[in-house]
Amino acid sequence: MRNAAVFFHFTFFILKFNIYINKFLCALCELCSERLRGDFALNKITEKFYLSENVVRMVLEAPEIAKKRKAGQFVVIMTDEKGERIPLTIADSDVEKGTITIIFQIVGKTTTCLAALNAGDNISGVQGPLGNPTEIDNFGTVVCVGGGVGVGVVYPIAVSLRKAGNRVVSIIGARNRDLLILKDEMKNTSDELIVTTDDGSYGFHGFVSGALQDMIDSDEKIDRIFAIGPVPMMQAICDVTRPYKIKTIVSLNPIMVDATGMCGACRVSVKGETKFACVDGPEFDGHEVDFNLLASRLRMYLNEERESMERCRCGRDER
Repeated sequence: MRNAAVFFHFTFFILKFNIYINKFLCALCELCSERLRGDFALNKITEKFYLSENVVRMVLEAPEIAKKRKAGQFVVIMTDEKGERIPLTIADSDVEKGTITIIFQIVGKTTTCLAALNAGDNISGVQGPLGNPTEIDNFGTVVCVGGGVGVGVVYPIAVSLRKAGNRVVSIIGARNRDLLILKDEMKNTSDELIVTTDDGSYGFHGFVSGALQDMIDSDEKIDRIFAIGPVPMMQAICDVTRPYKIKTIVSLNPIMVDATGMCGACRVSVKGETKFACVDGPEFDGHEVDFNLLASRLRMYLNEERESMERCRCGRDER
């Protein structure tokens, strides 16, 4: 009888314990659900404004990321619980305020949805910091080249390089003066700033690669170059620097899904070897990157992207 009583009390204890565990798990699930619905302000948008017609600067609450991020790293963002995961470089952070800054161009459905949010709105998920940080050292004279929205990516790199004691020359460009971004910020963090526009409406008339070639022709010693922008621009910069054997670092932003090296969607070819931009990069020696393969992979889902954007415009987004 005594053994039966002990067994009964033990069984009763296990049942009660399971009930409490189930209640805890239910509460945890509800907490996560509320978080995904945006009821919690962990990733609240605190600021938003347009740098140009289609380029947005957004400040988000992300205190843990703000503490840990370094130049060159990125975050993966989901606008809502059913949204696409997209990688965006961390342009700046404020540890005291617990915020990070992202800069993005409106080019498809997800960036359109993200740009539709305003200060006070919440973003469902922000994962990071991801990727390897930029190698920062006192190299000597470095040139930071940014094209289009790539200026927002090269900006934190220029800041860190200047703090490390480098002489920083920045070359930034856009199609016309109305599309130039962060001109004042780049000027403040550079020893010299060269601005180019394709149409000649501001600064040097031509491409950033042409301005860089002029600098090389002037026999100024350049120890390292960081080039970030559209794939054709980065490829053109590497074509300019290759004959002079100037190490040129580029930041790649291929199609990315999980951003942890598991899916392989972001694979690129570097020196004939397959690398994953999310965990091996995003920065690589530009002279070793297969830009033609990269450009081809970036065009793989153009039709699907257009269809998704069209459904979004027509209000028929079924996700």
